[in-house]
Amino acid sequence: MKRIIPIAAAPAASSSAVPSGLPAPPPLSLYIHVPWCVRKCPYCDFNSHEAKGGVGAIPEDDYVAALIADLESALPQIWNRPVHSVFIGGGTPSLLSVAAIDTLLAALRARLPLAPGAEITLEANPGTVEAGKFAGFRDAGVTRVSLGIQSFDDAKLAALGRIHSGNEARRAIDLALAHFERVNLDLMYALPEQTLEEARHDLETAVAFGTGHLSAYHLTLEPNTAFHHSPPPLPDEDLAADMQEMVEEALVGAGFEHYETSAYARPGQRCAHNLNYWNFGDYLGIGAGAHGKLSSAFNIVRETRRRHPREYLEAAQRGDFVQERREVSRTELPFEFLMNALRLSDGFAPALFAERTGLPLAVIEAPLRAAQAEGLLHLATDRIRPTAMGRRYLNTLLQRFLSD
Repeated sequence: MKRIIPIAAAPAASSSAVPSGLPAPPPLSLYIHVPWCVRKCPYCDFNSHEAKGGVGAIPEDDYVAALIADLESALPQIWNRPVHSVFIGGGTPSLLSVAAIDTLLAALRARLPLAPGAEITLEANPGTVEAGKFAGFRDAGVTRVSLGIQSFDDAKLAALGRIHSGNEARRAIDLALAHFERVNLDLMYALPEQTLEEARHDLETAVAFGTGHLSAYHLTLEPNTAFHHSPPPLPDEDLAADMQEMVEEALVGAGFEHYETSAYARPGQRCAHNLNYWNFGDYLGIGAGAHGKLSSAFNIVRETRRRHPREYLEAAQRGDFVQERREVSRTELPFEFLMNALRLSDGFAPALFAERTGLPLAVIEAPLRAAQAEGLLHLATDRIRPTAMGRRYLNTLLQRFLSD
């Protein structure tokens, strides 16, 4: 096995010190959070809130105005930096009207230097889309749609608390493909009482549509969710592992690249926005509960916006959107970088670690060597990447880099 590039001795520093400087800020993305949905799914731990009284109860004009004000308040932090991608997530952003999305994207273009060909993604759920809306979103500037399909099986969708049926999922995919060149489908496996063949059928159904990107997630019981409090009957660990292997084999066999833990893409169809996350790029997050990470010449700061939609809208009256802002310490940076970069099957170039953290690679030499000895990492002069076992046991791999 090739050895990693020579590593200089790590400089002595206190654990609370921050990087002495970054060569240049990394690429910048923008995340916009829309917190409302029709119904809260029992497995969902995202910041989403049911639209009480129906879609018409969403204060969309006030919320779009608050998003624009939030962006304006953050402009001094990102002045003159080109934005390479925009992701409108939720919740269910497709609940917003075409006029709201058009107003929002026009405001972004007027205030931000969007890079040529910037990817602009909108999340949509099958139960909330129609042909007219998709056409309007495209005309407003959306270039990519991500559909929350999860399954095509009506019984499984009901168990997941989804508001759409299998037929509505199929129709939504057809509509998306008719209006967008770039479409992602979100699927889940290891669902309540799911068999291997049922998981395979969901996957084969999705692949048959010919979309360029698929995300396949293992259903997990997250804290503070209905499923965590009242767990449904799930496949055992062995069956879930069989499903994971089946997903990877089937999608790679169908021409997809398994480029990230849960993401598969045909050539040229990788998600630029998520790649920026995984390469430890910067992102400004606006909207209720949105998270952001911004680098300067001297530090890296993480921000969180006010979480509840009501509090966020009230904060807009004061121009006080940020609930928490903290500087990432030197000791945290290696783990934060690797927690993202090691999700990528191709890993990262060694030089990227210093570029994005301001730290020499020497500070993680010992755990890198240990992970290599355990068969979890490939270390080479041009690439550091997880092995097949490292990808399977990613949490175990990452634990090697937790600081004391």
